[in-house]
Amino acid sequence: MAIFALSDELYFPPVHLAEKDGLLAIGGDLDPQRLLLAYASGIFPWYETPPVLWWCPNPRFVLFPGEFRKSKTVRALMNRNAFGFTINQAFEKVIRSCQKVRRSNQDGTWITEDVVHAYLQLHLQGYAHSAEVWKDGALIGGLYGIRLGQVFFGESMFSLVSNASRFAFARYLEYLKKEGVQLIDCQVYSEYLESMGARMIDGKIFDTLLKQYIPV
Repeated sequence: MAIFALSDELYFPPVHLAEKDGLLAIGGDLDPQRLLLAYASGIFPWYETPPVLWWCPNPRFVLFPGEFRKSKTVRALMNRNAFGFTINQAFEKVIRSCQKVRRSNQDGTWITEDVVHAYLQLHLQGYAHSAEVWKDGALIGGLYGIRLGQVFFGESMFSLVSNASRFAFARYLEYLKKEGVQLIDCQVYSEYLESMGARMIDGKIFDTLLKQYIPV
């Protein structure tokens, strides 16, 4: 299959035309409207240097809230309120912490300044959200992502203290369940998220769920 080159037109090709590795299109920009169209279609940007690369992997790695597995350690931390927890109180600090954290088998970061700027715009528009974990007034962990309808698209998380990101995920998932969120998109496989209950589903099923849970 061919990789599609995007123009200024607000358009994405059908997701079933993506390459085997999930790459669907190249080019375009990170305009908020394009990003919202991408997420609603099951597409996300992932690149280190321009041009923008757009992905829609099949199968898709997701977490259904009812299948979340909370470790004994995190359960104990939550029971004694070991950390402070907030939502949307430090979005820029969270995304920049995710940008700076060093990850194994990753030399650079896909969270470029263009990405930070774009997601800050989405945050101001009410689509991008963050969850923060605090200890003694310091931000020690968190996550951010996009919320559309009953779907949360997780983008990145970080932890400066052991289990801080797991704590953030567990606490935020409690909130999302109360909000009626039915699906967490984890994008691509990670052993870390698999340990919390995430699993692969067929791309066609994922597409059907997006149409079901995101209002037109």
